[in-house]
Amino acid sequence: MMKIYWTKINEIIDETAEIKTFLLDCPEDFDWEEGAHTHFALKGFNEGERPNRSLVRHMSISTLPSEKSIGITTRIRKDCSEFKSILRTYEHGQEVALFKTHSNVPLRREQKNIYLLSSGVGLATFRPLVLEYFNRPDGVKHVHSLNVDSGRQFLFTDLFKSSSEKKFTSQFVDNRVDYYREVEKLASDQDGLFYVVGSDEFLLQNIDLLRMNGIKANQIILDKHKRRVPEFLTF
Repeated sequence: MMKIYWTKINEIIDETAEIKTFLLDCPEDFDWEEGAHTHFALKGFNEGERPNRSLVRHMSISTLPSEKSIGITTRIRKDCSEFKSILRTYEHGQEVALFKTHSNVPLRREQKNIYLLSSGVGLATFRPLVLEYFNRPDGVKHVHSLNVDSGRQFLFTDLFKSSSEKKFTSQFVDNRVDYYREVEKLASDQDGLFYVVGSDEFLLQNIDLLRMNGIKANQIILDKHKRRVPEFLTF
């Protein structure tokens, strides 16, 4: 039977004007690894005969277990869904539910360069990967992050900053033209591993460009359930 973890919000961080991180208490037996996602649900989602799907969202966890909080980072625009409009009213101490937690994008330690390609708040998926890499860099040559956000609401700039000592580089761009120009340059590394997070349209555009530049399907890692990956990578 599926286990539902009810937990409380212990802090809300305004990352930018539209992006918030909700830090949740860790239930005793709740565990996860870098790159994990979870089903994040609001009160009332399971009170009827069937679950109210409008009160559930698939969210990445933007923290590591060592940080002692479960981080959910999301953009809440002025005009938003029912789910986001309710979540915007939530405060410290209110309860939310988590279930079906899994990681599709853990770090692959294969002595290769890793490229993290993301759009907007998709960077939240990569925050724990970067922290895990900093904590334990073995098996990874170098990590390069490239993020595009047309609103210039760049996330986690204190963490995502280049460091030759840590063998880490970070780029932020504010338009797709510059972004895809940079992706094409990165694809010159024919042995690299390319992680991609964003909308389905964003994934397909990146995959097309990477494949046109000689990157093989097994070098592209998507934050999708393995049964859905072929939809994107099969040509």
